[in-house]
Amino acid sequence: MLRRRTRDPGGARPSRLPLRKSLLGRLLAVSALVAACSVAATAWLAVQTTSGAIKQEQGQNLTADTRIYNTLLGYAAGHPRWDAVGDTVRDLARQSGRRVALTTQAGQPIADSVTGASPPALPPQASAVVDPLSVDTTLSVGTTDSAAPGAGPAATTDRVDPRAVGPFRLPVAERRSLRKAAERSAACLNASGVASDVVVGPSGRPRIQVVGNDPERTQGTRCSTEALDDPTSTEKKALHALNQLADSCLKRQGRPGVELALDLSWNRGSAPEPSAVPQPTAAPRAPHPTATVAPGVLSSDDDRAIASCVGTARREQLSSYVASPALLFIGDPGGATVPGFNLSPANTARIAGVAALVLALTVGASILAGTRLVRPLHALTSAAQRMRDGETSEPVQVASDNEIGRLAATFNDMSAHRARLEQQRKAMVSDVAHELRTPLSNIRGWLEAAQDGLADPDPAFVSSLLEEAVQLQHIIDDLQDLAAADAGALRLHLEPVRIDGLLGQVAAAHQARAETAGVTLTVTGTQALVLTADPVRLRQAVGNLVSNALRHTPANGRVSLRAYGSSEPGEVMVEIADTGTGIPADALPYVFDRFWRAEKSRSRRTGGSGLGLAIVRKLAEAHGGTVSAVSTEGQGSVFTLRLPSDAAPPAPSGTTAPQP
Repeated sequence: MLRRRTRDPGGARPSRLPLRKSLLGRLLAVSALVAACSVAATAWLAVQTTSGAIKQEQGQNLTADTRIYNTLLGYAAGHPRWDAVGDTVRDLARQSGRRVALTTQAGQPIADSVTGASPPALPPQASAVVDPLSVDTTLSVGTTDSAAPGAGPAATTDRVDPRAVGPFRLPVAERRSLRKAAERSAACLNASGVASDVVVGPSGRPRIQVVGNDPERTQGTRCSTEALDDPTSTEKKALHALNQLADSCLKRQGRPGVELALDLSWNRGSAPEPSAVPQPTAAPRAPHPTATVAPGVLSSDDDRAIASCVGTARREQLSSYVASPALLFIGDPGGATVPGFNLSPANTARIAGVAALVLALTVGASILAGTRLVRPLHALTSAAQRMRDGETSEPVQVASDNEIGRLAATFNDMSAHRARLEQQRKAMVSDVAHELRTPLSNIRGWLEAAQDGLADPDPAFVSSLLEEAVQLQHIIDDLQDLAAADAGALRLHLEPVRIDGLLGQVAAAHQARAETAGVTLTVTGTQALVLTADPVRLRQAVGNLVSNALRHTPANGRVSLRAYGSSEPGEVMVEIADTGTGIPADALPYVFDRFWRAEKSRSRRTGGSGLGLAIVRKLAEAHGGTVSAVSTEGQGSVFTLRLPSDAAPPAPSGTTAPQP
């Protein structure tokens, strides 16, 4: 059994985990379970689909075949015969992947997408009847021009396809004339701020369509559309013939005639010239002072009788312009109306074989993926164990940018950071030992000299020992401050502090040392700013910076202190500038490190303990601020404290907030 290695608490060599507990085993188990469930569900669905009786009659559900029906319906509306429909049928069959066939109502073939000497037999029942004079409203999409007769409410009422225009189709000359008039009106409306366009209907008549379908917007303009309202001579002739057919129907019922408009609305009572009725374009208007009734608004028996006669008249008028009704058959190329196969022993074996293949592929892919996933985890575990044992840990190889790769990269960063910390710890221990050894060696030497009688315990002797003890205490206090800051236990007693007064106190405390060194110490340009800080710790930080500046500034040099408001709101800048020796550019990033000296040859007495600037940085961070340094070698340095002024900084553990 495969086992992963682990270590026991006693440090013995690692053993391998059981497969059931390993990540690889769990991944394999989950993958196999998911694959089995997926295969089982797929097999069940296939069995249920293929074993059920497929008993749908063709034509009961033609939602997916609406485009075929409407394409053929449009062909029949624009052609008096089906002679050239073969190319259209074959194109529709190629686009849909279905068999498309047309026959006459008597069963004579018209066109069939399946060619050959003996094509498969057609089903006993047709999918639909393609008749532009009797449209199946459940299948027709009916997106045509509303300006053509029958495209409005009447088209829905009498079920005549709006693309069947017959004698209303305009000749080229009339189309051009109306088109020019429509383009002039549209250009005028667009110039008036009414967005509009020219739309051409099946008959070739253009109309103005206002963007947003709000024709009333044109009423406030000076743009005239009357040129598009009057029927052309072709339309007058066709409309007159339609009016006569409708009036004949009404006369047989003992009803008075009507006057029809191009949109097939009517006025009760015949007019001498029905063809003079204008057609609504951008803004509909009544064609006659008498009441106009829309064919879709049937408010009385007379209106319903008129609508019926208008529909009959339209079908009679268009019958010679459209193709005769045809039966439409839609099915699969093999002849069946619904594709499928019967469940047989061979099909059952096929399903079982496919399921087994899918399961095998899933398990194989899971093993491959699991192995690739576990391999870098093994490398990470081994590297972590070497790190725990104190051995040198080589970086773990990052193979790819994924979760495991990012974990490996983070581990490498952690390992490198740990190595740096360990190196810094060793260096700090060595530096602390060196700094403490010097004063202790001096004290021991003086005491041994006094014991051997080589030195008299006079006041100068005692003063020298006291100086070494004070220096030793100073180093220990600095180390204690740094340790407290690192542990977050540096106590701050925050209170409002005037920065100008604090800088004056620091300058006064170091004035004697500055005069002894021949250096001018001044406070210049300090603004009366108030910030929330610990005055003792802040004086310590500024004092360390001043001491450092005085130590590195030769005689006749200058050290200046100033405070001012930052360009960032809520910040105070404290600046200590000197004209000393400066700091080399390559050494500038390390000035705030512990036990660091710009000149390694400097002694403890001339170069300090190397902890002052490190304490400054910790005190600035404890106040929620920062410290930075800029320097030009041979010209001097500028150290800047950036401290918050409007609120107390986030206090570490042990901080005492100011009392109100």
